[in-house]
Amino acid sequence: MKDIYSLQSRKAVVIGGSGGIGQAIAKGLTYYGADVAIASRGLEGLKQAASEIESEISKKVLTYQVDCMDGASIERLVESVIADMSTIDILVNSQGLNKKNPAFEMPMDVWDEMFAVNVRGMLLCCAAFGKIMNGKHYGRIINISSIRGTRALNAEGNTAYSATKGAVDMLTKSLAAEWGKFGITVNAIAPTLTETKMMKPILEANPIMREMKEKMVQAAPLGRLGLPDDNIGPAIFLASDASAFVTGQIIYVDGGTTAVG
Repeated sequence: MKDIYSLQSRKAVVIGGSGGIGQAIAKGLTYYGADVAIASRGLEGLKQAASEIESEISKKVLTYQVDCMDGASIERLVESVIADMSTIDILVNSQGLNKKNPAFEMPMDVWDEMFAVNVRGMLLCCAAFGKIMNGKHYGRIINISSIRGTRALNAEGNTAYSATKGAVDMLTKSLAAEWGKFGITVNAIAPTLTETKMMKPILEANPIMREMKEKMVQAAPLGRLGLPDDNIGPAIFLASDASAFVTGQIIYVDGGTTAVG
């Protein structure tokens, strides 16, 4: 019982682990004993994130470049991870794209790009790493969704993003149903609007965003927006033996927003 949350000797990859929620989860997995690799498109961001985690936890974090819209790039990532870490136990899909366009004016190339990154890329990563998990009949997959997958926002510009997150929710449930017999659990974490380093100045500088923030804070029973570290606990639970009989679920890290909506 005392070791139920331990990730000692587990091997984890966090896609989109170079900032915000992904970096926070990578930090948590490292703290609880996992050997962690982070991957994204930007090498400098990866190095910075790894350095910050290593300085706080005093444990090496591996870094890899990957383009989740490119199946060949994902396959190369898998090959590199297996060469360096020997296996994979935990996959966190924290990659994502969020561009704001009113539905009347939605460019189809933007719509397609968001689905390519947020949905197609996530499936490709799940399938590529899931094959390794299937081979040893064990795996934990954690997808990062959003409360927008189940609850629309009364403001322009969120239709494409919300549609992709609705797809992520069903992708999570469908993979859980299909892969449970292979010893793989698939769950999702769905945060509310989160004050990441990238998002905080946007919320402060844009009057529309400030107004939206105020409304969301008022609507949340816990009275604030999310912070990246709020997602660490749910991720550790879903990555560890504590959630051995949990699959196909979506944990809402939203301060109670969806409870009262």
